[in-house]
Amino acid sequence: QVQLVESGGGLVQAGGSLRLSCVASGIIFSMNAMGWYRQAPGKQRELVAAITSGGSSNYADSVKGRFTISRDNAKNTVYLQMNSLKPEDTAVYYCKAMGLVRGVKYEYWGQGTQVTVSS
Repeated sequence: QVQLVESGGGLVQAGGSLRLSCVASGIIFSMNAMGWYRQAPGKQRELVAAITSGGSSNYADSVKGRFTISRDNAKNTVYLQMNSLKPEDTAVYYCKAMGLVRGVKYEYWGQGTQVTVSS
């Protein structure tokens, strides 16, 4: 059974920092690309950052220079370090695992963690 469990969300003032963690089980973590997405009320879910199995990363323009995604394959964990937080970063943040099995793509989602940034 695949599980992705996020943690680290909370309430922070603008300009502050948070680090989100996502622990994966039931998958060969090192072979999966991982992503962080977010969904604000009334908006569509959007990609925040992603990291490949090889460690290459990409970011949404809105978070470049402020957020950093990283992974620790020994701990089956992907992180999102969020600095200089803004009220517009307020959203539920979701972790996603992406991979291929016999040429078929799959993805798994975590349950989400709330991040609220006050002005």
